[in-house]
Amino acid sequence: LEPIMSGVLDWETRLKSTGSWVFTAGLLPATSATVLRTADGEVAITDGPYTEGKEHLGGFTVISAGDLDAAMGWGRQLAEITSLPIEIRPVRAEGS
Repeated sequence: LEPIMSGVLDWETRLKSTGSWVFTAGLLPATSATVLRTADGEVAITDGPYTEGKEHLGGFTVISAGDLDAAMGWGRQLAEITSLPIEIRPVRAEGS
């Protein structure tokens, strides 16, 4: 895990040096999740992740990229470092 974490830190340093980094957050394990669902005017609270699955989101990084190609370039680098799937998703602009 050490070589991967070192690569991720280098990647984040490059993001910061270009002014593209906004913030990063790691998440606790999916087992720490609490889910709230509404049904018939009531809110049910349950333990565990929103969905059952073998893959869970471990963290996320918000970046500022000029366009999708630029975002994909950063995502491609991270995928190569971690060997994990990387999802790229635009942030909805305020008011849209």
